[in-house]
Amino acid sequence: MQQPRDFSMYGAVDLGARQAAAQRRQQAAARAASAAPDGQADAGQSSAFIIEVTEETFNDDVVYRSRTTPVVVELYAEQSATCEQLTLVLEKLANEGNGAWVLAKIDIEANPRLAQAFQVPEIPMVVAVVGGQMVEPFLGTPPEAQVKRWLTQVLAVAEQLGLQTGPIPDGDADEAVDDLPPALAAARDAMEEGDLDAAAQALEKALVDTPADPLAKSWLSQVNLIRRASSYDPATVSREAAADPGDVAAQLRLADLQMANGDAEDAFDRVLGVIKRTSGEERNTARLHLLDLFEVLPPNDERVKKARTQLTLLLF
Repeated sequence: MQQPRDFSMYGAVDLGARQAAAQRRQQAAARAASAAPDGQADAGQSSAFIIEVTEETFNDDVVYRSRTTPVVVELYAEQSATCEQLTLVLEKLANEGNGAWVLAKIDIEANPRLAQAFQVPEIPMVVAVVGGQMVEPFLGTPPEAQVKRWLTQVLAVAEQLGLQTGPIPDGDADEAVDDLPPALAAARDAMEEGDLDAAAQALEKALVDTPADPLAKSWLSQVNLIRRASSYDPATVSREAAADPGDVAAQLRLADLQMANGDAEDAFDRVLGVIKRTSGEERNTARLHLLDLFEVLPPNDERVKKARTQLTLLLF
């Protein structure tokens, strides 16, 4: 299985489209109620381990939840019989997993921005999000045994990153997302609304109260990375970095874009190169920038561990 790549939806999803998303949820609920006997919804949908996700709820239900529990995302179309076949297999396995992972279902017709963000080539498509990172997807409808083997690999990646892969206490899959201190909850809400400045303020407050909070540190690094990267013109940044390898600021801007695009290893290598070539204040600026980029990923990530070792060798 390939190395997970970093995954952020903030640049791809319009988190302000609350009304449209709410309408889609209401319509989906109405269809489910009318289709089920005696007005009962489908049994799978009532499971704590199977959720329907929209553009509005993606960050909470997938990105944040994946920080504690692996999330398997199924991208499907409602009228596709092929998709329905795979859905039955995934729902069965999710319930059998009893909280080892969560199945998040996304209707790409109702959520086109998510389809674009995942770069869906065909449906059904299934991808895992583990610790905020995407794990190698699969397409089509493989046999159940093959899906199980893929899930085994996903859970192995999750364990390497230090995630929970056992049953959630009391069967409540929502507690992992909702049980947050007030400052972190405020940051989460601000990020969902796309207000990154407010999110950064809330996270800075959280770190004043609890300086070593790993989740607050990670979220703040992610928010600051997104704020920086979204202010850059990619073509200009690439041109300036190529024109002058000695321009530290230009190299760090390009590293930000590489990190935001999921190229963590290239971003780390670029900043390490700056540290190797510089001294004094410039070297310290690059060192601090690299440490901040490390916080974007889980501490057990192999790329982080490798880059930390290289940083130590360069500094000592």
